[in-house]
Amino acid sequence: MEVEIKTKKWGSSLGIIIPKEIVRQERIQEGQEIRINILTRKKTTGADIFGALKFKKPIQVLLDETDKDFELEK
Repeated sequence: MEVEIKTKKWGSSLGIIIPKEIVRQERIQEGQEIRINILTRKKTTGADIFGALKFKKPIQVLLDETDKDFELEK
């Protein structure tokens, strides 16, 4: 089962709260040792995308050209 959980400050540490649905389904008891896999996700930025692609024109020129296409006519 995979679920997204946010960490919370707990003293000088970080903790997680296991949702009750998972506790019931997995029959987790207080004091029981469990094993978890931690997968972190980095937010994708424009720099990540543009850094992976190679263009014939500089990125700023492409962005400027795109902005012109979206300008409203007066």
